[in-house]
Amino acid sequence: MRNWKNAWRLLPLSFLVFIMTGCGEANLTALDPKGPQAQWIYDNMMLSLFVMIFVAAFVFAIFFIILIKFRRKPGDDAYPKQVHGSTTLEIIWTAIPILLLAVLAVPTITGTFMMADTEPEGENSVHIKVTGHQFWWQFDYEDEGFTAGQDVYIPVGEKVTFELHSNDVIHAFWVPALAGKVDNVPGVTNHLWMVAEEPGIYKGKCTELCGPEHALMDFKVVALDRPEYDAWVEGMQAKAEDNSEVVAHEGYAVFENNGCIGCHAIGGMGTAAGPALTNFGERTVVAGYLENTDENLEAWIRDPESLKQGNNMPSFPQISDEDMTALIAFLRSLNVQE
Repeated sequence: MRNWKNAWRLLPLSFLVFIMTGCGEANLTALDPKGPQAQWIYDNMMLSLFVMIFVAAFVFAIFFIILIKFRRKPGDDAYPKQVHGSTTLEIIWTAIPILLLAVLAVPTITGTFMMADTEPEGENSVHIKVTGHQFWWQFDYEDEGFTAGQDVYIPVGEKVTFELHSNDVIHAFWVPALAGKVDNVPGVTNHLWMVAEEPGIYKGKCTELCGPEHALMDFKVVALDRPEYDAWVEGMQAKAEDNSEVVAHEGYAVFENNGCIGCHAIGGMGTAAGPALTNFGERTVVAGYLENTDENLEAWIRDPESLKQGNNMPSFPQISDEDMTALIAFLRSLNVQE
């Protein structure tokens, strides 16, 4: 008996845990939609929830009515009336599920066609090629002529189309506050579109188990008003066309001499073996999840495997403290926004 009393004391705690499961970071939850796709998903999720609540309430109501009204009473030995084979009941409990399925099916079908419409809209439509790597994201603005890494910039209020690829294993591209998720499959081209209804930074996740550091494969969608977005694009294009200022920085020699340029593009330089660093100085995180501090940046450069297992970046313990200071200052200088 005492054990049951102790168990009841845990009820408020259990209720609190249940309530807290709905908590989440701003712009990283499907429960606070900021785009038409996310809004559709939310609305249909709520519709499904209300339908299921109605079904559960209806079933339990009938259950308790039958339990109370038709329970066996003292002296009641009559054989109950049988309803087996009742055409009326058969029609009722067949028609109700069909009706409920129709309520769910109609918006689901219309929404499926809506989300599959990845045709660009307008002359200035933005198209971005997304490639998933273990464990980072590459964003190619092929029409504009540059590559971005980890952070993808889009204009507010405009339909942006994404072409999804993978460089190794299956990944999944998902921005919960803006759109549904679509897989990045090796050898297959998938498509997705989204609209950000207001400026802000929207967090994205890989939602397909892709290796030991799958949980750290994050990215950001930065939604800017069209004038700000155009200015950012112009800055990225300028770096792609002229890197004289970048090369002139004293820390660039450290960057080049240690082979970093062989994997990390800066404007029109380098390759796509690692994330592009053209606007690295504007990022708030290192390696997709670490706060962008000098200490974290140095720790990442010296031993990336200890911070993100299986990331394929070599370690650089041999860089002197003086060269490391110059290298970090160089990376901090990489930006395209005033």
